[in-house]
Amino acid sequence: ALALLAIVAALALAPFLFPGARALNVAATICVFVVLVASYDLLLGYTGIVSFAHTMFYGIGAYGIGLTLHSVGPTWGAVFMGLTIALMLSLALALVIGLFSLRVKAIFYAMITLAVASAFAILASQLSDFTGGEDGRTFGVPELLRPGFRLVENEIFGTAINGKLITYYLVFFSALALFLLLLRVVNSPFGRVLQAIRENDFRAEALGYRTVVYRTLANCLSAVVATLAGALMALWLRYAGPQTTLAFTIMMDILLIVVIGGMGTLYGAVVGAALFILAQNYLQALMKQGSDALVAVPLLANLLHPDRWLLWLGVLFVLSVYFFPTGIVGKLRNLKRS
Repeated sequence: ALALLAIVAALALAPFLFPGARALNVAATICVFVVLVASYDLLLGYTGIVSFAHTMFYGIGAYGIGLTLHSVGPTWGAVFMGLTIALMLSLALALVIGLFSLRVKAIFYAMITLAVASAFAILASQLSDFTGGEDGRTFGVPELLRPGFRLVENEIFGTAINGKLITYYLVFFSALALFLLLLRVVNSPFGRVLQAIRENDFRAEALGYRTVVYRTLANCLSAVVATLAGALMALWLRYAGPQTTLAFTIMMDILLIVVIGGMGTLYGAVVGAALFILAQNYLQALMKQGSDALVAVPLLANLLHPDRWLLWLGVLFVLSVYFFPTGIVGKLRNLKRS
């Protein structure tokens, strides 16, 4: 609870506590990934569904906002139109995937979702006249969200109250609302049925629950939240492209965060996303400082060379899985019980 409060407080006050564009970008990315990972944990941790199509819905949200603002213009009407189109498309795809694929088991369903997501990513890259291809699309945003917009002339605690700050708090409060919605879902009777399906779908079916219907509903809800996360990221970056939303590496990041934070606990999404995004952005800089400090010890200096940051990120992941097999939140809960 203390860790969660510290992370939420740091994100809420990030523009004032950590000045600078990079720190604010890291905080916004954490907010988006908390929602994205929590929506995926609804599938993997609470329902037992392994899907590789989550980045597809994330990309649909980003492209829905981006392409509409690029073609229609930077208006709020375009934002809501793009979001509506993205949500409808995501719901339709999630429903089709759920109805036709969730009747198969485990690895077969995972392979089907991987094929669909790969086809969507290839399609987004090849339709260059529409999507911008590999370069993606940059677009304008409504005036209220532009960096040049000033809500008040004077700074507050040394921070300008401009469009960038307003965009950040739009991302933060939207992410908070979506996370609380998912938290309410998993603690409702619907969430209890999902957990029963995860533990033993045959027994849940025998008790009278139509497991395919519940799995399909969970798939649709997860897709909708992932789409909204993609829309928030697009508004923050003012860009939509395959490398920022549809890349398979993003899917791998989501899986890593779920494992690090703890499957089957939405709080793990908060802790895991914060630690992982911070490591991605600052581990290399910390290693450079360590390498410079140990220049007199060539072996250690070479081991800590900043170009090897991905290696050490992998080592940290292996250690976290070894020492926290149930995730950080799961480990802390087990310590509390004992």
